[in-house]
Amino acid sequence: MNSKALRQAVAYLRTSSAANVGADKDSERRQCEAIEAFARSTGYEIIESYYDAAVSGADAVTARPGFSAMLERLLSNGVRTILVETASRFARDLIVQETGYEMLKSRGIELIAVDSPDSFVGNTPTANLIRQVLGAVSEFEKAMLVEKLKGARERKRRETGKKVGGRRNYAEIDGGLELIALAKKLHRYPVNGRQRTLADVAKALAGAGYLSSAGKPYTPTAVSRMLVSRMCERTTPRKVDAKSSSSRFEPIAAELQHEAAEPATRTPLGSRW
Repeated sequence: MNSKALRQAVAYLRTSSAANVGADKDSERRQCEAIEAFARSTGYEIIESYYDAAVSGADAVTARPGFSAMLERLLSNGVRTILVETASRFARDLIVQETGYEMLKSRGIELIAVDSPDSFVGNTPTANLIRQVLGAVSEFEKAMLVEKLKGARERKRRETGKKVGGRRNYAEIDGGLELIALAKKLHRYPVNGRQRTLADVAKALAGAGYLSSAGKPYTPTAVSRMLVSRMCERTTPRKVDAKSSSSRFEPIAAELQHEAAEPATRTPLGSRW
């Protein structure tokens, strides 16, 4: 067979007992012969072999020196197929076998037992049961973690009187109260008989120096959240520097003064926004 057409794979061998380790022992030779025969008949080229000698089949696969070295090598060289003599050579413990297989699968690595190539892809009752149990355990652990974190936040909130964790609302950021007040005022008063859109309000906020944490104008969605924010959400008032605060509102204050001299048909904030 043309070597260019061969698919690359690695071989994984394991023996449980030290009594089966050695050049005069049959286990390693038998595993190699079975894997090589399968590779020849199915078009695989074995580029490397990894061997865990005297390692229990109940040990987690990532705790095995040979397997760990193989996994590191696979993730760096692009080869994505492992050949083993039997499923039990990969792991004898069913939980270890299933979790190890799912770990490899999540990394795009195919595991093939050469005596039964469908061992790790068949939906057997045992495999399905293990997957369901593992899924239930994972869901339980996640729920317990969420409950613990929630309890810790509640205790902290009772101790400090402040919200702990979660995304801060606009009333809780620096200058948030002023930001919300201005957004509501801009949205409340029409321009030339037309109510400002959320995009118009965002543009006006940017003109007044209010930008998002990314340094960009707020989005219309962000403005809509400001409009429904409660002004009392802040637990303590923020100290505002009078000089910086007044300079920020100078353009708007000038607009309001200009409006005072205009006929009543003009809106309070003028047509700038």
